[in-house]
Amino acid sequence: MRFMIIVKATKDSEAGVMPTEDLIAEMAAYHEELAKAGTLIDGSGLQPSAKGWRIEYSGEKRSVVDGPFAETKELIAGYTIIRVKSKEEAFEWTKRFPNPAGDGREGEIEVRQLFELDDFEPGEAIERCRKLGIGTEN
Repeated sequence: MRFMIIVKATKDSEAGVMPTEDLIAEMAAYHEELAKAGTLIDGSGLQPSAKGWRIEYSGEKRSVVDGPFAETKELIAGYTIIRVKSKEEAFEWTKRFPNPAGDGREGEIEVRQLFELDDFEPGEAIERCRKLGIGTEN
């Protein structure tokens, strides 16, 4: 089972304020523990939304909307993806995730399970994804 730990953006992260050395050290230690346990798949911080864009769809039409985006609470500042044997194990790991805002400030993470190809009905498109390694635990 794979889970994504989503670090919610804050006004500071959207303003490009870099984490403190202490917070980076705390995050590094947490990720080292995940790696030693064979649980870590990937993790990274994201640049502020001012450096990004969105593609909005209306049928076949696409429109580009440049950042920044107003609703900070809806934005993501970073992520970690873990592989575990159960939802309970994921819960235990995520309870230990350092406060991403640091310095005792309010922060938030969201945890979501990733779909696996086996969650879908078998079919040609699923097999094409499997050959590409998309949506697999490997």
